[in-house]
Order: sequence, then structure tokens, then C-alpha cells
Amino acid sequence: MAPLVRLLCGRKQTMVKTSSLPILTLVTCFVCVYPESKSFRGKGYGPIPTKWKGDCGNDTFCNNKLIGAKYYNNGYQAKYGKMDPSMNSARDHNGHGSHTLSIAGGNFVPYVSYNTVWMGTAKGGSPQARVAAYKVCWPPSFLGVECDSADVVKGFETAVNDGVDVISASLGSHPTEYMNDALAIASFHAVKKGVTVVFSGGNKGPSSGTVTNVAPWVITVGASTIDREFQSFLFLANGLNLKGLSMPKPLPHPGFYTLINAANAKAETATEMDAMHCLQGTLDPEKVQGKILVCLRGVNDNVAKGTEAVLAGAAGMVLCNDKAHGFDITADFHVLPAIHITFPDGHRLYDYLNSTNLAKGYIFHPVPAIHTVSAPVVANFSSRGPNSITPEILKPDIVAPGVNIIAAYSEDPEPVLPYNILSGTSVACPHVAGVVGLLKSVHPDWSPSAIKSAIMTTASTKENQYGYPMSDEIGGWAEPFTRGAGEINPNRAMNPGLVYNLTVNDYLDFLCTRGYDKSIIQKFSDQPYECPEKNNILDFNYPSITVHQLNGTVTVTRRLTNVGPPGSYTVDVWSPMGIIVDVEPKTLAFGKKGEEHKFELTMKAQDGFRITDYVYGKLTWSNSNHYVKSPIVVSVLL
Repeated sequence: MAPLVRLLCGRKQTMVKTSSLPILTLVTCFVCVYPESKSFRGKGYGPIPTKWKGDCGNDTFCNNKLIGAKYYNNGYQAKYGKMDPSMNSARDHNGHGSHTLSIAGGNFVPYVSYNTVWMGTAKGGSPQARVAAYKVCWPPSFLGVECDSADVVKGFETAVNDGVDVISASLGSHPTEYMNDALAIASFHAVKKGVTVVFSGGNKGPSSGTVTNVAPWVITVGASTIDREFQSFLFLANGLNLKGLSMPKPLPHPGFYTLINAANAKAETATEMDAMHCLQGTLDPEKVQGKILVCLRGVNDNVAKGTEAVLAGAAGMVLCNDKAHGFDITADFHVLPAIHITFPDGHRLYDYLNSTNLAKGYIFHPVPAIHTVSAPVVANFSSRGPNSITPEILKPDIVAPGVNIIAAYSEDPEPVLPYNILSGTSVACPHVAGVVGLLKSVHPDWSPSAIKSAIMTTASTKENQYGYPMSDEIGGWAEPFTRGAGEINPNRAMNPGLVYNLTVNDYLDFLCTRGYDKSIIQKFSDQPYECPEKNNILDFNYPSITVHQLNGTVTVTRRLTNVGPPGSYTVDVWSPMGIIVDVEPKTLAFGKKGEEHKFELTMKAQDGFRITDYVYGKLTWSNSNHYVKSPIVVSVLL
């Protein structure tokens, strides 16, 4: 009998057989792997599953955990010219790929620490899963990071043929029609073969309509915060104590250091604004030497500012948020003692700097703290809906931890960082992929749409401290365009009760609603497909319900499939403001697993109630053990 492994899901534990654990794969920007990381060691794993058809290409670092690693760059080279042959490897020289892959399926690694700060035990969402990496994106050209469509499609195609169960793809581009979207087409073919595809939703928030990877057959993930902080404090000589986040080494000696505004430390050829943001070559070492430099956050990389501070001889750095970044602070691995503080605290610090010529302060070494802040909160940078291609499909689908996430990194080249902290929807995406792996282990017969439905309909829309509705970092409630169905809840997703199932033909019917002809749909189906005569996008069996530009009365049809024990479910509707909603029938009785029932939801705007923006509600089917929740989003034709 296969041994049992204890997989941690939130606060509970689930027992699954190692023989059923999935093969995860990652296709992402700079995706590659640092194979020497403890997160990918193969000790204790049995033989590679017989279904696996992949290999390690021209690399030799695979093992019984990391069972595949390949690269694709023919498309990139056709566009930009031949690459140095030394680049022809899936090895990670950047860290991003190792980080995201270990979040999805990295081993249990205890006693992870950095600069004497203990960070606990690192583990992936499916810590006993086999993993593989497919490198399809390459170092910056004059246009920046480049992922050629041909390479991306080849990576997806190979991963599916190799035998993966889950694809976690932390990449994306500006949304475009599905027939022109290589990621949408490649992921469709993966889903058609039963492979669940998880995408990051983008980091263009908080602006609306910025979410990317909006195809309905993929899971699109936004980023939320967690309730752990690596706290540091900036103590000022005037008695003010400012809390921030940090992960660097401590200052070389105790006692106050002189503080200097980077604008007052500008080099002769630099502008005051550039120096204030600590841009490359803008600082005068004679003014900075031995002091704590105060830099303003901007568009350039946070850690790069610290590098400039070190080059100028600074003893430490305070990174102050500008107004645009507000309360969005991160615990970066800076190259010198540093602290990142919020916009209001930065304002207080600049007031102090302007009040005296003898400003002094001290940065305390960071300490880990948990349960100190309300979470989850949707990250300010996380891209928002509505879906710019198909407004009738709510995106993002779900949010997951994506702020200050500890995971494996690359130790090649310097600096040596076995584990690092990163933020972004890139790191939220593999959290969901890891949970998909667990669900695939427990329910190997579930389709990608059933897995997606289970994740969405069991999500939480409340924060974990006081049970208030989830908020965003701007300060308002997190509505569906911000958080999708809510924060992923792995334990509940394993037992959702009912799911909204979709077949390949359902997805093809969806493409028909876009007006695609046979030749276009064949890109997705590989064979001719006849669109149905009657086909309404409102009846597409999605786990969320979105009505765009409601005009008069509309009826939305959905189908629910029982994946639990027999029982009856009763409907409860929280109607969007100004919208009258009626559901028929109001009770669904399921006699056996696999049984399917249909319901209709009718909506119309209230007479005399003017609706000028989107309004939100919720539909819940429940019995004594399950709550199957769907967000409702409505806009009215003006």
C-alpha cells in the first residue's frame, strides 16, 4: 500500500496517498529552476510515475522530485537573433522561476532563515507533488523581457504531452481576442486534455479593466495579503517611532545615525527629483557616506535603490512610499540595512527632515510577527476587472496570497539567496496551482471546470480577524472585480457539495457567441464544429453570474452537478442594489452523486431606481453542510 503523507491546508490536515499526488509544471516569465534548492530535492521519493513521458532535455539535474526541465527559444531567436549557447538551459539565473515553482510544489524545508531572522518552514501548496519546469521566456532585450508566442505554445504542448496534471503560468500580456491570444489557445488545448491551467491576473491595479488572462477555461488569480509581517522600526531622535517592513542585515553599530534626504545628496549632474528617487548615478558619495539615506519610492525597483545607496556609501536606507503606493509596503531583501514605510509615515519623516539640520535615527533589526494585521486584503497592485474582452465573464476568478511570500530562489549568480520574499500575482498564481494539485489528488475524476468551480464557490469574502468583509489596500470593500469569488479556501474546496461543470463543447459554444466562424473555432477544436442555433452567453455555466448592460428582463440559466452525498439544497439570494432577482426552483434535490439539475435566475431593474455603475450581489445554494456561493455582477443599459 502506498504511504500516506500529511499535507497542510490552512489549519487542518488532509491525508492522501503519495501514489495519487499530481505532476505539477510551471510555465512563466524567466521560468527555470535552481535544482540544488532543498525545495526540489528528490530524497524520499519513490520511482517516477509511469505515466510521465518527459525528461530533462540537455540538463542533467533532474531527480525523483524535479522530474522534468526543458527550454524553448526558437521563436525568440528567430525574432532577436542567435543566443549565446550557454543560455540553452532550464537553469535559473533569476530566481523568479524557482520561487513560483516551489510555491506550487516545493518540499517541506524547515528552519529557513535570512540574516538571523527565522522564517519558519517553507513548503509548496502540494509539497509532495512531482514538479517540472518549462522555460519559455528569456533575458531582457532592448524591448525588455520577451516571451515569444511560438515558444509559449511549444511549452504548453510539451507539458501536456509529457503528462502534467496542472500548469501554473505566471505570465501574461495585454488582453486580446481569444483567436489572437496564444495563451488562450494553448491553454484551451491543455484544458481539453484534462489539464487545469492557472494564470496570474496581472499587476496593473488598482486601475479597473486591467486584468489579463481572461479566457473562461482558465483560473485567473489576483493577489491578497497575509497576516504575517517582518516588522522593523525606525526610531527618530525627536521621539517618533515608525513601523515598517524589512528583511536586511542590521546596522553595523548601535546608536543614532545621521539621516539625509536623498534630494539633498544629489550629484552635481543629477536633478533633485531623480536623486530623491535614488536613481542610478544620481547620488554624491561625499554627502551620503556613513548616513541613513531617505529615498522616495517610484517606478524603479526597490532593491535597486538600495544598491545605489550602497554604491554611494550609505550605512542604511529608508524607503518611503509615494502617494500612489499608499500603504503598499514590502519586506524586500535589501543589500544594506533598510526599512520600507507607508506614505503617511513617510510624510512624517520628511516633516522631521525639513524641521532640523541634525536629523538622526536608527533602524532596528526586523522580527517576524503573525496575526498583527487584518488579512486577507486585496493588494493595491493586483489587476482589476471588468473583463475587457468578455464583460459577461467575471475576472479575476479568485485571489490568493501574493504579498511578501517566502519561497525558494536562485543562488546563481550572486547575491546568494536560497529563499527570498517576492510579491505579485505571479506568486499568487502558484498558490492556487498547488491547491489544484491537492484537489486532483483527492478527486482524480474531476474536470478542470469542476476543480475551478469548487475553488470559486467555496471562497471566503471575509477577513480572518474580526469577520468583516474583505477590503482592498485603497480602503474600500473588495468587490468582485477586485477579489473575484474571494480568497481561496483549500479545505472547503475539497468538499464543495455541488459544482458548475463545463465541457469542451460548452467552451466552443462560448466561442460561437463571439461570432467566430468554423475556421477560427478549429484553432481551438482541431476539427470542424457547428455552432448551435440558439446560444446565449448568459447561459454559459460559469460559477459566477455577470449580466452586462441589463435591458428589461433577462433570465440566466445554470446547471449544478452533485459531487457529494444525496441531499437537498435551498437557494438564498442577496440581490444587487436596484435589481429584482427571482430564482426558480428554490430547492434542488439530488438523489445521487453525478446527478445534475438546472435552475433559472430572472433579473430586472427596479422601476424608478437609477443605476449608473456595476452593482453586486450573491447567490448561495446551501444544505446543512455546504454553501455553494456565486457572486452576481450587474450593469444596466443606460
